[in-house]
Amino acid sequence: MSLKKINDLDVYINYVPIVINDETLGSVIIFQDVTKIQKYEQRTRSYLNAKKHVYNKFEWGEQMKKVTLNYGKSNKELSIPEKNLYEILTPMDLEKVADDSGEVRNALNNPIGSVPLKEMAQGKKNVIILASDITRPSPSHILLPPIIEELVEVGVDYDNITIVFGLGYHRKHTEDEKKKLVGEEIYNKVKCLDHDIDDCLYLGTTKRGVPVEVFKPVAKKDLLIATGNLEFHYKAGYSGGYKALHPGVCSKRTIETNHKMMIQPGTMPGKADGNPMREDIEEAGQIAGVDFIVNAVLNNNKEIVKVVAGDPIKAHREGTKYIDKMYKRVIGEKADIVVASCGGYPKDINLYQAQKGLDNASFAVRDGGTIILLAECRDGLGEKTFEDWMLKAKSPHEPVEWIKKDFILGAHKAAFICAVLERAKVYLISSLDEDFTKEIFFTPASSAQAALDEALSQYGDKAKVLVLTNANSTVPYVE
Repeated sequence: MSLKKINDLDVYINYVPIVINDETLGSVIIFQDVTKIQKYEQRTRSYLNAKKHVYNKFEWGEQMKKVTLNYGKSNKELSIPEKNLYEILTPMDLEKVADDSGEVRNALNNPIGSVPLKEMAQGKKNVIILASDITRPSPSHILLPPIIEELVEVGVDYDNITIVFGLGYHRKHTEDEKKKLVGEEIYNKVKCLDHDIDDCLYLGTTKRGVPVEVFKPVAKKDLLIATGNLEFHYKAGYSGGYKALHPGVCSKRTIETNHKMMIQPGTMPGKADGNPMREDIEEAGQIAGVDFIVNAVLNNNKEIVKVVAGDPIKAHREGTKYIDKMYKRVIGEKADIVVASCGGYPKDINLYQAQKGLDNASFAVRDGGTIILLAECRDGLGEKTFEDWMLKAKSPHEPVEWIKKDFILGAHKAAFICAVLERAKVYLISSLDEDFTKEIFFTPASSAQAALDEALSQYGDKAKVLVLTNANSTVPYVE
């Protein structure tokens, strides 16, 4: 705890002077813990009034706002001078629905921009349902039973229904993981397959030149239903909709060719229309023939607040309205200092995942400003290619240029992190070794408080501090 000069006295920074001027008591100076000031003032006012003293003045020195931020499986405390605190941005969670299964059935009965699934499924002999893999929070075990019930009601046999997990570029599941994802009852009734990135069929090419190569069992369906959850995607705008197919069940060539668009203007979270990456995904989905979607909107506790179903674009866009309401936050101007917690474990399990929080924080900081990123990174950097690029670079500028010439999955996050490091100083509060932190171009700090105190000393009394309590999910926009 550092000392601070207040009225020519050495005072611990967490304590401020309270001056009580009373005509009976005279002037009294008390040093009080900032976290107790509000209660103290109330009690003091009550005491003086009770004693029939005339209350003339109650004033204190620098007022502090105490903020609790998630870090790994614990949290960190931060005291911010109120004169500097610009805004604290938190998700605005909607209440969970009363009946999860009922919400799914309601969405199926009231499809958006589409005929009902029951009508669509009449006479189908090969129905494919796309489901998210284990890395995503999609509540497949809730979404799938009502869907399969409707299919069976119109005569589709269980033997003619296949669930395909969209792995994208991720590892395959164990059988126990598959069972966990769909629930034991569904697992025992229908076939459950992992997507195979090396067993895909060419179906066409998008106008942006992306070959649409889809997992063969999916390509050969006669009814294709895509499920998943809706959330921001740091470059494709949002998850959900056609994204279950592409990149979910496509080839490496398809995924990489599309992902090269990440460096194009317009690729950003919260933007679907006019986003080249998103638009290419949706064109690929139309070529492959996704017929119907069922997407869940989750709050910050991963509870269902809304389910949308129907047309892959119209229903998707309706769902994104709820995401925007919860997680899109408008600010008047960019701040000098942005303090960003990724949201704790598992969002900050490694730097690869924490990149989302850093990216969102970058939307709120001015050029030349400072970001203080809280990300425990208990598993280190998290991806080998990403780590290789970060370590072989001699400056943040190099990965930014490398990705333009040779787009490689994994390495792309090194480029995006370095793009932020080029325009802002970034303190990293993590479990990473201090020398290693410096080697990957971050500024290490012993604590968020130490980083903030240092940044404030550089920017002066008028510095604006903005806080993101859940940076991986919250997207600031300047209006």
